[in-house]
Amino acid sequence: MQAFRAAVEAHDLDTVEALLAEHVVFTSPVVFKPYRGGAVTAAILRAVARVFEDFRYERVIGDADGRDHALLFRARVGDREISGCDFLHLDESGRIDELTVMVRPLSGAQALQAAMAAQFERIAEEAQARSGG
Repeated sequence: MQAFRAAVEAHDLDTVEALLAEHVVFTSPVVFKPYRGGAVTAAILRAVARVFEDFRYERVIGDADGRDHALLFRARVGDREISGCDFLHLDESGRIDELTVMVRPLSGAQALQAAMAAQFERIAEEAQARSGG
């Protein structure tokens, strides 16, 4: 999905949020239970943008006209290198209704979990503000 990739790489998080379906399901690499809804997913993605350093997509897998895409990336969290993949599914209107992230190695996932845990309060506040609550 070129629009998502371009927005992420440009740090244009408003456009990233606009690409999300309201009923999007976000599956985190470090939390068991999926998150549901555009507001919380947008808040999580904003936190990820604060946590990841040197983020770059390296490859996209999927049919340009299809509804399933895989975007392989590399980033750093502190001194840990991470490689990962964003799996996107688009609904009938072309908005992202499923976003699953996987990362490796384990030490990178653990660094990501710790960094995201430090963002938890801000994520909750942003999600509540975005959902109008």
